[in-house]
Amino acid sequence: MQFDPTEEQEELVGMLRDLLSSRSDSAAVHRAMESESGYNADLWRVLCEEIGAASLAIPEEFGGAGFTAFETHLVLEELGAAMTPSPYLGTVAIAAHAVLASGDTDACERLLPGIAAGETTAALVWADARGRFDASRLGVSFDGAALSGTAPLVIDGSTADVLLVLAETPDGVGLFEVAGDATGVTRVATPAMDTTLRFAQLTFDSAAAVRIGTAVDTDRIRDIAATAVTALQIGGARRILDLTVEYSKQRVQFGRQIGSFQALKHRMADMHLLVETATTASRAAASAVADGSDLTFVAALAKTWASDAFSTVSGEAVQLHGGIAITWEHDAHLYFKRAHATRELFGSPETIRAREAERLLA
Repeated sequence: MQFDPTEEQEELVGMLRDLLSSRSDSAAVHRAMESESGYNADLWRVLCEEIGAASLAIPEEFGGAGFTAFETHLVLEELGAAMTPSPYLGTVAIAAHAVLASGDTDACERLLPGIAAGETTAALVWADARGRFDASRLGVSFDGAALSGTAPLVIDGSTADVLLVLAETPDGVGLFEVAGDATGVTRVATPAMDTTLRFAQLTFDSAAAVRIGTAVDTDRIRDIAATAVTALQIGGARRILDLTVEYSKQRVQFGRQIGSFQALKHRMADMHLLVETATTASRAAASAVADGSDLTFVAALAKTWASDAFSTVSGEAVQLHGGIAITWEHDAHLYFKRAHATRELFGSPETIRAREAERLLA
């Protein structure tokens, strides 16, 4: 398993940090999340065309750069640190990997080149009516001719060019491709705690669809998506910890920097430990995605640990910043909201632990 970036990967991370520090500062993030699309289209173009971020994990025969999911994970970490709104999570880290996991060469040749070039956005429709990833009770079904049903929590569902739908069929779960402007598809944007992410509820009313592949490993698709979410979490946790340490060196109370107080040093040391261990777990899962290893346990561990760590670290950061952290002008609240929103996405720690306990005892 890989835990630390190689020298080449460090160069990629450096380029991303330079770009995001100049093009995705706090003011830019607020403008992007308040825009109609929910992200900065010009920044997205630079990420895809000049850095090639969308093509990293897509094989060369499908228009990609031929690297691995580990590079994609590093990109997500930096986007998470900067709280940059973008289609990267839904399109590149989740939808593109769902197409690859299908093993359908025709679908890969049809869909992946556009994603790799940043010209096509895609969304995976995965949730049941309760907003859970449960292959035994999906919200959408296929009757042999068309799709019908409703699914909430579709990431970028309001704007995606292509919809990839997990649906119940007479012979099990299938993955289907639906054009974003297809007849019989209704999209309703839904508000989210994390305003840097966009969600929608999609309803299909006898919508035409093309089946992708023959067998769908829904557990692996879920685990890949959960692993991608942990990259956003550890990137955000690391950044809000850095901001807290920096603030503790500037804020003076009783004639001393608050960072010099032993009690606060201990709290920040505990935060650092959580960030480092969560990073190890998250990158272990990313490494398993990259080399095609079994994700069953490592993805569950990564998602539970990173979710709990980010929630704790962001909560501590709000307290250690004091009153300024709960104002709109300071970004601490964005990280706090991101932590609690992503904690539930693709399975809360409580849900995952119960699922794994049931699996181990079966």
